[in-house]
Amino acid sequence: MRSLIDLSHAVEHGLCTYRGLPAPVIQDFLSRDDSADQYADGTSFHIARIKMVGNTGTYVDSPFHRYPDGKDLADLPLASLADLPGLTIKATTGMATIGPEHFSGHDVRGRAVLVHTGWARHWGTDAYFDGHPFLTHDAARLLADSGAALVGIDSLNIDDTNDPRRPAHSILLGADIPVVEHLCNLEALPDTGYRFHAAPVKVRRFGSFPVRAYAVMEE
Repeated sequence: MRSLIDLSHAVEHGLCTYRGLPAPVIQDFLSRDDSADQYADGTSFHIARIKMVGNTGTYVDSPFHRYPDGKDLADLPLASLADLPGLTIKATTGMATIGPEHFSGHDVRGRAVLVHTGWARHWGTDAYFDGHPFLTHDAARLLADSGAALVGIDSLNIDDTNDPRRPAHSILLGADIPVVEHLCNLEALPDTGYRFHAAPVKVRRFGSFPVRAYAVMEE
C-alpha cells in the first residue's frame, strides 16, 4: 500500500504568488461551444491558454534562474527532481531565520530537504508576503556542502527578500541544487520514509516553472 500527498498550491486566474510579478491570465483559446461545430453531435473539446511568469504557484528554480550559464529546466536531470528520498525539517518555532542548527544531526546527502515552517497557512492573504521564514547563508552553505539533492520550503522565498544578495539561491543553485518554493501541506509528511517528486515542464532557456509537487509514502 502507498499514499500520495499533494504538496502544491493550485494555479488559478489572478493568483498573486509574489508581489510585483503579474498574476496568471487563464482564458479560452477554443471554447467548447465553438469547437462543437467541428465534431459530431455531442462532441466538443476545450483548449485553454495561460499567460504567466515562471514563478507562479508552487515552482522549481533551476540554476539558470540565477546564473546565465547554469542548467535550465530542460537541462536538469530527472534524478534531481523526481523519486528523491525525502527529509522533512521542522522549523515552526515562529523565528524567521532558519540557520544551520536546524539541519545538524541530519543526513541530507542525496535527499530532497523540505523545510516545514508552517508559513503556507497564510497563502492567499496579505500576511503571506511579510516576515516570511528563510534560510540563512550558513544554512544554505551547510546543505550544499553536505550534498543535498534538492531544497524546498513552504514559504514566500527561501531567501530573505530584504537581502539583495540572495545567498540561499546563489549557493544552492550555484551547486546545481534545485530550489522549490511555495510548498504546502508539509505538516502531513513524516520526518523520513517518503519519496519526493517535483518535475516541471522541460523548457529551454527558462529558469523557473510551476510543478505538481507530491510525496509518495509506503504504508
